[in-house]
Parts: sequence; structure tokens; C-alpha cells
Amino acid sequence: MAKKAPRRTAQRILEAALDLFNRFGEPNVSTTLVAGELNISPGNLYYHYPAKEELINKLYEGYEAELNELLHASEGVHDVEDAWFFMHSLFELIWRYRFLYRDLNDLLSKNRHIETQFQLVLKNKARAIRQLIAGLSRSGHLEIDAHEVDTLAQSMVVVLTYWLSYEYVRNPREALEPAHAQGALMRGGHHTLHLLAPYLGQEPRRHLLTLSNAYNGEDAGGNNKDGNNSNSSKKSSNTSGGNDGAAASPVDMAV
Repeated sequence: MAKKAPRRTAQRILEAALDLFNRFGEPNVSTTLVAGELNISPGNLYYHYPAKEELINKLYEGYEAELNELLHASEGVHDVEDAWFFMHSLFELIWRYRFLYRDLNDLLSKNRHIETQFQLVLKNKARAIRQLIAGLSRSGHLEIDAHEVDTLAQSMVVVLTYWLSYEYVRNPREALEPAHAQGALMRGGHHTLHLLAPYLGQEPRRHLLTLSNAYNGEDAGGNNKDGNNSNSSKKSSNTSGGNDGAAASPVDMAV
């Protein structure tokens, strides 16, 4: 007797739900629509996910696992280029789960699990940004008073978290479509990292501007269909190697 493969069906449901939520917004997508997209019965979907909230929570678990793994790469940021690729990879991940950010306030108001977990996400993002700042400071690329680190980190987290909402307000009909992914990601990374500019030395600041100009001029055809840039993801994943020989910086006290 052939073994059943419930996990495969469950995964197909997750992938279809993620695509539909991203395209139309989670509040506008019913489980019946998800089932119809897969040509399965609603009962089949309910077997795997008895409620829409369970489907959302499962998608969120996937996002959170990927995010936590990526945030560890902040420990390997030592220069502006490392910071650029790390930040762009964060925006790529946010883009893949953009329904969470597009409908964040609505989700928080009706989903207690996401409400509590997203508070932890914000703390983890801020911690990773503080580590990024400390790495740049140890390498001599950035100079900042320890008392300013937390404010800067929180400001960067705000932009990182709400940038796609800003893009959506600017262009509600097209901003969150895959064809516009590259521009949204680049603008988000650009504006988030430029909060560091006043604290960077002359050469690192010049390099940041060079990177911004270079990537803003890239052709979107170099990305996959969902707007991801494979080179940036590869680079950021390599930033976690650390720099054991680096001297301690006063900024480390704030991390």
C-alpha cells in the first residue's frame, strides 16, 4: 500500500496561501479561495489547517525561523558592504512574507500569537542592528556615542518594519507586485542604511553612496521572479564568520 503524503499537500497549501496573501492581502483571501487555487476541496484544506488562523500561524513560523537565522549574520558585519548585503537580505525576506507587513496592524489586532511573537521580532531586529553598529565601530568605519546606539538601532528597525507600508501608500495598485520588488527593496535598504551616514567616516560614507548608486542602477532582470537578488543573499549569509581579532569598541557596551 502506497504511503500517504500529507506533508506534501500541507506544504502546497502553505505555498498557495502565501502567494495569495501576498498578492491580495490576507484579509481578502478566504480558505475557500486557497482551496480553489489548488483544485482541492475545502474539507481537504481543513484536514491540514482547521482554521485560517492556523494557516497564518504556520506561515509566520516559517518567516520567524528564517528571520532568526538571518539576524545572526549581523555578528559578521565589519564594513559598509557587509551592512548593505545584510540589510538587503532582510528586505528580501520581508518581501517574501510581505503580507505580514502589509496587513500588520490588522493581524496584530486579531491574532494573539502573532501579537506576542512580533514584539520579540522587534527586539531581535534591534539587537541585530546594535551588533551591526558595534561591528562597524570595531572596524573603525563608524564613530558613535554609546548612548546614541539604541536610538539609532530603533530608528532603523522602524524603517525596516514599515517601509513596505510606505511603499504601498505611495502606490497602492502596484507597489507590492513582484515587478516592483527590486525598486522597493533597494529603496528600503538605501533609506535604512543611510541613517548610519552621519556616523560613518568619510571613506565608508562615500562607499555607501557608491553601493547605493550601483545597485539602484541594476537591471531588475538579474533577480528571480519574486524579486530576490541571489548575490546579496549569498553575501549576507557569509557575513557571519566573525572577526575574532577585532578590538573591543565602546559601542560594544551598548549591545
